[in-house]
Amino acid sequence: MKKLLLVALAAAGAAFAKRKMDEGRNEQALWAEATDPVDKA
Repeated sequence: MKKLLLVALAAAGAAFAKRKMDEGRNEQALWAEATDPVDKA
């Protein structure tokens, strides 16, 4: 039973970490788009 709980906690931790990484990547993409230099035509 303890092993199952440990595996469940590890899976929850991995899901949380992945979500945080995805949020960070999305935030970085937004900043890159917002600060992209504008080409003068």
